[in-house]
Amino acid sequence: MVGYTPGETTVHTSVAEIGRVTRALRKTSRPVVLVPTMGALHEGHLELVRAAKSLPRAVVVVSIFVNPLQFGDGSDLDTYPRTLDSDVEKLCELGVELVFAPSVREMYPNGFRTTVSAGPLAEELEGASRPGHFDGALTVCLKLFNVTNCSDAVFGEKDYQQLVLMQQLVTDLNLPVQLHSVPVIRENDGLAMSSRNVRLDDGARQAAVALSAALTLGAHCGDRGRDAVLAGARSVLDVVPEVQVDYLELRDGRLAPLPGDVGEGEARLLVAAQVGGVRLLDNAGVILGDLEARQEKEIAQAALQAAGLDAELTEEEMAELRRLREEVRRVREQRGADD
Repeated sequence: MVGYTPGETTVHTSVAEIGRVTRALRKTSRPVVLVPTMGALHEGHLELVRAAKSLPRAVVVVSIFVNPLQFGDGSDLDTYPRTLDSDVEKLCELGVELVFAPSVREMYPNGFRTTVSAGPLAEELEGASRPGHFDGALTVCLKLFNVTNCSDAVFGEKDYQQLVLMQQLVTDLNLPVQLHSVPVIRENDGLAMSSRNVRLDDGARQAAVALSAALTLGAHCGDRGRDAVLAGARSVLDVVPEVQVDYLELRDGRLAPLPGDVGEGEARLLVAAQVGGVRLLDNAGVILGDLEARQEKEIAQAALQAAGLDAELTEEEMAELRRLREEVRRVREQRGADD
């Protein structure tokens, strides 16, 4: 097949050519898995590639395109690192067979006429300080989904809001694409991997570790409730003046605000801050409520269902089960002492 050689890396710069190759591959029932990037690839990106390659029979397409629509500040766009040759070399080492690296003119031959509106969530959190950023990200990914004919796409959880909005795009527009997420990839000291990390000087680099430390402490406070999670995270950030926090918020898994009476469940703790003039993002999953008690109830519920009883256990019934468990423990300890 012209433009595709199994086991070798082919770089395409043309929309027409990458489309022709991927359409042919889809006809052979091979899944085409897209990993969208803006280049300057680091280990975090490469983990996304490895996740894509792990899908059965996958043909992986890595796109490398610095998307102007995602940048509100022209100077930031101008200074974004462009390292195509070294990026392609890294992808060759991983066995990526297709790289799509178009020019701006190739992707937007008619300018920025038609764009996606990402909706209300795109105006919150990261979107509050970067107007239009998510509209641009969703627009280019919609184009990339269509251009590459992908069946699957892989995104990292570091840009968690983007991940949520990408799933919104796929769901709302009925796109035939399955999204896969990869947990945040971190440096040895906990700092989330990012192309922006290279812009941190030594002092800022040390201070930036406070972001992941704050998230870790906050997550460990989940059994004490929402306020404890936020207070724990703030206690770390407040003692590092070099970290200028933009936002620190606890949301549900889809980034909707948590209700005031939330007791337990899964949540997401998100932080954005300026450190040494560099904007950094990070996030962590949080389990609210008593995890041990919830697991205990799940085990008891599963035992009842195995016995043919499907009714939900009440708090009174759980309290009685705990009392019986303690009674059994006490009797066993007493027998051990007698022996």
